[in-house]
Amino acid sequence: MRYTQVDDWLRWMETQHPRNIDLGLERIALVAKQLDIALEMPVITVAGTNGKGSCVALLSAILGAQGYRVGAYTSPHLNQYHERIAIGDSYVDDASLCQAFAAVDQARGETSLTYFEFGTLAALLIFQQQAVDVAVLEVGLGGRLDAVNIIDADIAIVSSIAIDHEAWLGNDREVIGREKAGIFRANRPAIIGDLNPPTSLLAYAAQIGALPVSREKEFRLIDAEQAWTWQGLAANGEVMTYQNLPYPAVLIDNAATVLQAVQYIDLPVSEWAIRQGLSAVSVAGRCQHIQLGGIEVVLDVAHNPASVQALRDHLDARPVAGRTECLFAVMADKDIAEIIRIIQPCFAHWSLAPLLENERAAHPEQLQTVLLEQGIRQVTLASSFSESVNNALSRLSTGDRLVIFGSFFTVAAAMTEIADISQARIKTVGES
Repeated sequence: MRYTQVDDWLRWMETQHPRNIDLGLERIALVAKQLDIALEMPVITVAGTNGKGSCVALLSAILGAQGYRVGAYTSPHLNQYHERIAIGDSYVDDASLCQAFAAVDQARGETSLTYFEFGTLAALLIFQQQAVDVAVLEVGLGGRLDAVNIIDADIAIVSSIAIDHEAWLGNDREVIGREKAGIFRANRPAIIGDLNPPTSLLAYAAQIGALPVSREKEFRLIDAEQAWTWQGLAANGEVMTYQNLPYPAVLIDNAATVLQAVQYIDLPVSEWAIRQGLSAVSVAGRCQHIQLGGIEVVLDVAHNPASVQALRDHLDARPVAGRTECLFAVMADKDIAEIIRIIQPCFAHWSLAPLLENERAAHPEQLQTVLLEQGIRQVTLASSFSESVNNALSRLSTGDRLVIFGSFFTVAAAMTEIADISQARIKTVGES
């Protein structure tokens, strides 16, 4: 099979395996061998319930500031598939993607691959062909059986562990911790950013002879009003400190974890590059602030209790002069009641938006029922996502804030609507 358009490949890939998610390494390892995939550059694999995307972005920003070409593989994407595969500041181009998909298809023979496995092999092949200086791979789901785990990472990061994706990973932190620990390798650093890591995570590290480096044990952060300090270990075991660090546009918990990981990369990284990376990093859809006609719009993909708590902390630390409302849409398999319980004090009104093209999404009526059970009655439903966004904005004025959150699908839809609204306003101003 050989298509010339990325969208054609993606539609075809979605039909090639009977299950959308089918964890396991046997199929993808077989095809990787046929492709002769062997990454010779340093590889960092990042797992975690929350914070994975921030860690990847921080690593890319810091190493990029040092002048290295970083190949970053992330998922899911917000607006276009190309976002999943970046080299430096640029997303992969159409031609490279199509060529990689074609190579994977040819190499797989009769082996069936999931959409994610197909994309993972394409990313690895592109990084190998482009000879990037460092490859940073974000785990899609779990760790032990995730497609990126066919690569033996030089450094493994577990950013955090919380309850999510219970159907695939289990419903307690010990079980989930063991799954995420599967990315550890013997005699290689395992950077643990969780403040209270499950026993299973540490036990597996000890069992295989990985080198665990844990927050509050080997490294820590000191939060201050205008700047922060990091303390940790150099690769040779010496204690080191970075003082008066700039606050990044992501959680400093993840920044502290990344700064420890950077010490083990077999490439020189200066303190200047670290400061530059911290100042420059940004992650679309993670506490992303947009000004729209005097209204502050905050976009966040938070979709489980831990990430929603982080969003609440972010909002509490940044009050606005006016009122704050939210637009909420989430997948039906999430802990909706707990999500609402955590963040409901932040909002004066809830707009419930339908995600009509996503069969996994909770219906607005379902969300309204949970809100009513928690005594929240300032609720508006809409028949379309566009209507929900426009209705919410129409109730707000200069100095107010609209928080749009609940999933990647929610933020992606919001970005499209906001772009359309902004373009329409520019056109109106131009015509006047």
